[in-house]
Amino acid sequence: MTNKIVVLSTCGSEAEAESLARALVEERLAACVNVVRGVRSVYRWQGAVEAADEVLLVIKSTADRFPDLREKLQKLHSYEVPEVVAIPVADGTESYLRWIDECVSGEGA
Repeated sequence: MTNKIVVLSTCGSEAEAESLARALVEERLAACVNVVRGVRSVYRWQGAVEAADEVLLVIKSTADRFPDLREKLQKLHSYEVPEVVAIPVADGTESYLRWIDECVSGEGA
């Protein structure tokens, strides 16, 4: 097991997704954020089943940066209850995992 994580979050617009992605990378809370368009979400909200077109953020970071990443997403996100789910990365290529560390630590890339 590594200390790397993939964080998922959805946004209501492409503009918001791009803005959040850029903020996370610029502040070294994430090494990379994939912005995935064309996501259709079905969910329960305030007692009703809803559906919406959303944009998915796939955020690569480290477990030790997660508290600050979570706080930043909650602060900047337009949703009342934004999705912020961290999934541990069991393994990966040594060079990619090192690159994530360098990006979020400020030591490289």
